[in-house]
Amino acid sequence: MSDYKTTIGIECHVQLKSKTKLFSGADNDAREAPPNTLVNHIDFGLPGALPVLNEEAVRLASKAAFALNSTPQKFSKFDRKHYFYPDLPMGYQITQFDQPIVVGGSVEIEVDGTKKTVGITRAHLEADAGKSSHPKGADYSLVDLNRAGTPLLEIVSEPDMHSAAEAKAYAKELYLRMKYADVSEANLYYGNMRFDVNVSVSKTDELGTRTETKNLNSFRSVEKAVEYEVKRQIEELEKGKPIVQETRGWDDAKQKTFSQRSKEDAHDYRYMPDPDIPPVVLTDEYVDQIRGDMPELPNDYRQMLSEVGIDPKVAADIIAVPDTAMTVKRVYGLVGGSHAKRVAFWLLQPQSDDDDQQGPEDSQITDEQLIGLSKMVEANQLSSTAAKEVLSEMQKHGGDPEQIAKDKNLLQVSDEGAIAEIVAKVLADNAKAAEDVKNGEMKAIGFLVGQVMKESKGQANPALAQQLIKKQLGL
Repeated sequence: MSDYKTTIGIECHVQLKSKTKLFSGADNDAREAPPNTLVNHIDFGLPGALPVLNEEAVRLASKAAFALNSTPQKFSKFDRKHYFYPDLPMGYQITQFDQPIVVGGSVEIEVDGTKKTVGITRAHLEADAGKSSHPKGADYSLVDLNRAGTPLLEIVSEPDMHSAAEAKAYAKELYLRMKYADVSEANLYYGNMRFDVNVSVSKTDELGTRTETKNLNSFRSVEKAVEYEVKRQIEELEKGKPIVQETRGWDDAKQKTFSQRSKEDAHDYRYMPDPDIPPVVLTDEYVDQIRGDMPELPNDYRQMLSEVGIDPKVAADIIAVPDTAMTVKRVYGLVGGSHAKRVAFWLLQPQSDDDDQQGPEDSQITDEQLIGLSKMVEANQLSSTAAKEVLSEMQKHGGDPEQIAKDKNLLQVSDEGAIAEIVAKVLADNAKAAEDVKNGEMKAIGFLVGQVMKESKGQANPALAQQLIKKQLGL
């Protein structure tokens, strides 16, 4: 099996976060809407209905171009892609064929410490189709056109990936770039980003016959679909069977792909320029304005977290939640690296392969409160454990960190006299441990500090307690 070279390309459909659809005034947010309630005459494909291009979708696609290390094309146009399916009422899809809004670009990924650049072939604007569903056991299908006309940017990679790990890393990085560029809600659960994965295997430098596994909506499913397809294709070739160029689906429960239909070539779609939509012409001033308005992207945050002294693997978990990364960057700008690092670890959430990270949207906490809490820890007013308890209360209800600490009786005692009395009592009650410390067994000092913390109900400053233990033992 190691004789075979795997080649992978990914097409990613990104739903742009405009308020209305690409060519109609219907609402673009269909997340919880009942079927066929966000549809108008254009989405239904009624005769005589003329589409009008959504300017905001063009702006968002132009931002995406910069996020892909490219620039928007000054001239692009729309075409009709003809195919017949129940959820496509016009009988064609409005898309961009030979002159898309983005040409070229690149995405840098890292797998096992090795960096690699994946080329971007193109990215084009298009109107999404509706959604067909097939009730189990029924002899009919249902069509929901709420999604019909949703503005999509389809990002097409070069076939530059050669392992499931690289495909997963690329999908993650693409998600982050679209999220940080603020062109899409990028919620994988709701299908705001969907991945179509093209896989082929070959023993020569000539590419093998590819299959396309469509509509993957998690990073893990991208990885597992590639692994399955590579194994399946090699097994077929080893049996002397040819690989069929086809579209396949992904069964997440069975962790396997399945055949859906034969794969068409471009000429099967009978592309033609759309006569109802004028070309899109962008001026130099427009492009420059988009460039100037670009927000900071994932690599900017990676650089900042590196400066703060955070390990790249931990940084990846922070960057996975944009709200967290942005908070850390603001704190860094206001009060420096030590506070930013502490805040980063407080807000850290484990990364998930199955869904995108949204962060605690209902949090009541402000940057100033986080900074205030961090300063209390730095001044030894709070232990790190107590700080987390105060943070939890702030996230639920807001409030001043010092007042919360007082109300919960969490403030550390740094009064040397008060702690010295507790230390004297602990040493008297634990003579053997005290003697062990005197004899050089310094592990026992941790036990004694623990006893001081217990006697003080967690309020003694542990560093001061340790100093006083050594002092009273004559060390």
